[in-house]
Amino acid sequence: EIDLTSGNPQPATRNFSSFVQHFPPTNPRTMMSNANLASRRNDAIARGVGVMTQVYAERALNAEIWDVEGKRYIDFAAGIAVVNTGHRHPKVMAAVEEQLGQFTHTCHQVVPYENYVRLAERLNDLVPGDFAKKTCFVTTGAEAVENAIKVARCYTDRPAVVAFGGGFHGRTYMGMSLTGKVKPYKKGFGSMMPDVYHVPFPVGLHGISVDESEAAIERLFRATLDPGRVAAVIVEPVQGEGGFYQAPLELMRFIRNLCDEHGIVMIADEVQTGFARTGKVFAMEHYEEAGVFADLTTMAKGLAGGLPLSAVTGKAEIMDSADPGGLGGTFAGNPLGIAAAHAVLDVIEEEKLCDRAVVLGAKLKNKLESMRGEVQQIADVRGPGLMVAVEFMTAPDGDGDDQARTWNPAFAKCVKEEALRRGLILLTCGVHANVIRFLPPITIVDEHFDEALDKLAASIQFAKAEDEKKDVVTAEVQVSKAADKQGLGEDSVAVAVPIEQ
Repeated sequence: EIDLTSGNPQPATRNFSSFVQHFPPTNPRTMMSNANLASRRNDAIARGVGVMTQVYAERALNAEIWDVEGKRYIDFAAGIAVVNTGHRHPKVMAAVEEQLGQFTHTCHQVVPYENYVRLAERLNDLVPGDFAKKTCFVTTGAEAVENAIKVARCYTDRPAVVAFGGGFHGRTYMGMSLTGKVKPYKKGFGSMMPDVYHVPFPVGLHGISVDESEAAIERLFRATLDPGRVAAVIVEPVQGEGGFYQAPLELMRFIRNLCDEHGIVMIADEVQTGFARTGKVFAMEHYEEAGVFADLTTMAKGLAGGLPLSAVTGKAEIMDSADPGGLGGTFAGNPLGIAAAHAVLDVIEEEKLCDRAVVLGAKLKNKLESMRGEVQQIADVRGPGLMVAVEFMTAPDGDGDDQARTWNPAFAKCVKEEALRRGLILLTCGVHANVIRFLPPITIVDEHFDEALDKLAASIQFAKAEDEKKDVVTAEVQVSKAADKQGLGEDSVAVAVPIEQ
């Protein structure tokens, strides 16, 4: 437990329930409301900073959040895969508290510190690849991507980078240039960075095969881009914002061979996939047996359990290509984030969170699969570990014609909004915004996980009923138009028959 009075925290307990007694529910701002805060936010904060809910957090613990009005929510977003070890994990809190008692900032480039070095050593050991590695720390996922591109260009002395449609790599200029989606990430921001090229990512549901993706790269190299000018190929092992599509082994093997053939640096963007989320510490471990390793790996989000910290880890000879001063930053490797990251790695190992992610993910996928027969809008259920998604399309028409189906973002939005009303926080994603992604803390207790699955199932059933109402209205309009064309008039239409689901 943590002794908050002595200033000398003891080793953290893994028991969230004993931890919560030190932080009882408090809300001194009892007159505050979500609506009032939303109004203030609109007046104070730039419109470009979007929000996915109008729920304003007052406190959180593990997989639960309480808003300023006292309502409880189960968190299936985890700050977008950040608090994989739960909100305020006692071990993480204790590590930060201890670091607070020592120092908060010296700038590693001015006065370095041991735990920064030790964390680099741990990441060098954990990142897949049987070769010498080195690490540099920065602050955000986008910054990690920026630095990976810098390192790759410096090492190869080449300018071009190949990325994938649907990929997300950040909101900085290089990050959004690499990102394979225009709205909202690129819209209105002018010219993107030069020498960035995109190829399709294989998604069977969208009609893009691995062969077609590979052929697109070959066409790019044959017709448009000399591979001798390419510094890097960057790929997410599982696309995050793009829809939680896992990169097929065949594609990853093709990229690895292509990079080896042409002297290109392979970058794995593990910002969202890292730290037990996919059932492995890093998602690239899923390709280890096939001998596929990235040269550079970017990471952030789950690394420090809620504190801002990111890193690039990769082959030592590549990482050492930049001159001293070329990498880093004033806040890069902040001592509090470093301390938290050590605790996160300890928790992942001690609480076997990789195994836990596999168990919970299987349970979630089984629940969703069990609903597919009744809810025909469910087009796909997928994802490794506890990085799970469900994709919605329009239901087959009355003739059962799957070819007429299309993306159904309205259904996904309805599920998300109904779930929020029931006290479950969900996120949408996908290039068509028709995917619900599930990112609960991996430390969530079984009772809360089961409660969340019940809320999810009820929300999907609600969306199904709303979708059927919409189809009834559509059918009424169609019948009315047909009657008008025949000159029968409105009074001749006695019954409107719903379209079969």
